[in-house]
Amino acid sequence: MAVLMGTKDGAAFIVEQLESLLAQSWAHVDLWVSDDGSTDATAAILEAWRSRWNKGCLTVVEGPRKGFAANFRSMIIDPRISADYYAFCDQDDVWEPDRLESAVRWMEGQDVQTPLLFCSRTATISEDGVSAGYSPLFRRPPSFPNALVQSIAGGNTMLFNRVARDLLAKASARTEFVSHDWWAYLIVTAAGGKVRYEPRPLVRYRQHGANLVGANVSWKARLSRLRRLLKGQFATWTEANLAGLAVNGDLISHDAAACLGLFIKAREGNVFRHFRLLGKCGVYRQTFMGTLGLYLAFLWRRI
Repeated sequence: MAVLMGTKDGAAFIVEQLESLLAQSWAHVDLWVSDDGSTDATAAILEAWRSRWNKGCLTVVEGPRKGFAANFRSMIIDPRISADYYAFCDQDDVWEPDRLESAVRWMEGQDVQTPLLFCSRTATISEDGVSAGYSPLFRRPPSFPNALVQSIAGGNTMLFNRVARDLLAKASARTEFVSHDWWAYLIVTAAGGKVRYEPRPLVRYRQHGANLVGANVSWKARLSRLRRLLKGQFATWTEANLAGLAVNGDLISHDAAACLGLFIKAREGNVFRHFRLLGKCGVYRQTFMGTLGLYLAFLWRRI
């Protein structure tokens, strides 16, 4: 098992995260940390933890210093990191003790030649660790038509097998991406992989200051996401995702390619063409409000 942690100035909370990693029920964990230019005590804390890490190896590498997405990308494509399973990890969360084992046990019942991605709901906590609710509980199945228009879970909940990592590494070596979690969901489903969305929260996701919004499930939070969608921010992310998929056409399954082609055509032409092709390609978001926002964004050319 290789855990890929991205850090930058994480001294305030990283110890609690490291303790939760050490308490994992999964016995062997090699921890790879890519530090993206910390100026606080993060490096000193990690160095002190080397002697405490009894689950495997603790390796710290220098990140590219180009933001969180580039930092995780650098670990995805790093040929030195080799394991049967890989998990993304943030610096300030708290993992439930069976967070890794739950994912691996599911994967052990699947075809080992299939790209597999496990993700879950999260429990939201404040800076002080006080519970603040839960992330949305999604009930529709994970799929490529969903991945085209929505990132289903945070990277801090994701674990993938070696086949999925090799796939991600190949795709990520060809292009940059907006966010490692959305990119992983896109590529695995595009290649015909399998995704498990676990409704039980396995990560306590720490939110800071104004970002703490009632577990991110309130109507205020939903309307905020809808406003961003209609302002066109979503269109910028979509363009980046489509550009990334364009240079990885050889990795995309026949069904996903057909869906992708219809989605691209749906973004062009008049409103009737928008909706006809949008319905034909079958894209959807996980909630009614999200899907409504998607159609409004197409109507107003914000996607």
